[in-house]
Amino acid sequence: MPDPADRVRPLVEADPVVILEIAGAISADAGRWPPDSITDVAGEHAPRILAADASRVRVAMETMLMGRDVDAALEWLRVTTVLERLLPELAATINLVQEEGRQHKDVWAHTKQVVRQTVRRPLVRWAALLHDIGKVPTRTFTNDGVHFHGHAEVGARMFDKVHARFAFARDERQTIRFLVKHHLRTNQYGENWTDSAVRRFHREMGPHMTDLLDLSRADITSKRPGRRKTLLEQISALAERVQVLAEADAKLPPLPGGVGNAIMEAFELRPSRLIGDLKRTLEAAIESNVLEARREDAYYVAYIARSGLVSDVPADRLAALIAAGGDLTAPDDDEGMHKGVDPDDDSPGVLACGHDPENDPCRHRDLDPA
Repeated sequence: MPDPADRVRPLVEADPVVILEIAGAISADAGRWPPDSITDVAGEHAPRILAADASRVRVAMETMLMGRDVDAALEWLRVTTVLERLLPELAATINLVQEEGRQHKDVWAHTKQVVRQTVRRPLVRWAALLHDIGKVPTRTFTNDGVHFHGHAEVGARMFDKVHARFAFARDERQTIRFLVKHHLRTNQYGENWTDSAVRRFHREMGPHMTDLLDLSRADITSKRPGRRKTLLEQISALAERVQVLAEADAKLPPLPGGVGNAIMEAFELRPSRLIGDLKRTLEAAIESNVLEARREDAYYVAYIARSGLVSDVPADRLAALIAAGGDLTAPDDDEGMHKGVDPDDDSPGVLACGHDPENDPCRHRDLDPA
């Protein structure tokens, strides 16, 4: 019987992208690997994958990622050494333990499972593939155990050096980077979040909201049914609350009643066209997501004062109005894992240093088996 590798070898020699196409076939064909001889041929020619056209590499990788049995295909790429050549940042997660002294799956095993159970939308699956690469440089050991503080932010920065290998369009790489950077955000949600905090979360996630929620659901790999159920319910509660508030906001005017009177009193103005102009300016700022809707009067007065929209106001009065309204600016995008949490709560975010306390604990401890 002829060796199937004899047929595949000239194809791979002519075009190394064929290796990724084989991985795509594995992903689509119930995870069945080809004969060992074909795997050996792929391994021999793995170094040549870096010379292949980035656009074609991206298409072939994406075909594989969209398969139902993508985890088996990814493992085959590991065995052929294609993974370590094309994505060394991801290969570095192999055997990266997540909890000292316990037999938890490594980051690589977790990643394969997350990709497999992520919704089959290309950019979300790319984000799932790369969401934990930041754990490699951020892993630290202390007396409390293993930590990965800031791994989401670090992973997003690492992606800045990855995307060129796959010729992503600008909007595509921005989406993947955003999802990698914020994949822990839903874990911070709790019932203590104010409506304002939920609206801020919704606004900051913008068009990525659905993708982020789906990635967060896939990122739960706990085998403990109770823990898995709790985390999924937490994400669903956040999604439901976002929807309820969005529907309510769509029915209500953006500014609270009486803000015009508050403006006149704060700046000692008489009724005039200026008051209407200032309210329209505030509404435009809300529409463009510069301001939040239906906040307290002082919030809007402070914006007007900060923006210098009313002339001839003494500096000390402006300062007082600004101080009374609080900080109008949203947290900087690089502020860290507390972004989106109620600003009056300085406690750590829920699961702040990991997506899943069973597989990625913040501290080394015996988990409650209940």
